[in-house]
Amino acid sequence: MRHVDFSPLYRSTVGFDRLFTMLDSLAQPDNGGGQSYPPYNIERTGEDAYRISMAVAGFSDKDIAIEAHRNVLSVKGERSDESNGEGGEVLYRGIAARSFERRFQLADHVEVLGAELKNGLLHIDLKRTVPEELKPRKIEIANGGGSKQIEAKAA
Repeated sequence: MRHVDFSPLYRSTVGFDRLFTMLDSLAQPDNGGGQSYPPYNIERTGEDAYRISMAVAGFSDKDIAIEAHRNVLSVKGERSDESNGEGGEVLYRGIAARSFERRFQLADHVEVLGAELKNGLLHIDLKRTVPEELKPRKIEIANGGGSKQIEAKAA
């Protein structure tokens, strides 16, 4: 695995320390113990709209808890009943039904719009809404109170 050095960026940016720390932690090989379940996609659905899709086959909406708190989105899944309800014996288990907890770090001003469980996929819709006072604004340059003219004096 390659290691990326972000130290040159620290010199030219202000307020992005948390972002670079997160990127450094993602590059570590022991991040989350190699957590790969459940698989997920993050997609951009609009200019300021995003969607997280997680493959949670076998889980119902009652088995999944979603919580957003202080820029962290937590998705927890825990199945209460492992049996298939038919009283049969499972010879091979290829569909994972283990409990999971997945956390996503959200940027500032990103809010969760809603979630939907459809065809074994959990879709979580997100939208970034930047307040008006934080949006860029144009600053007019004042003329300085009139024009001064410098006249040359005759010698």
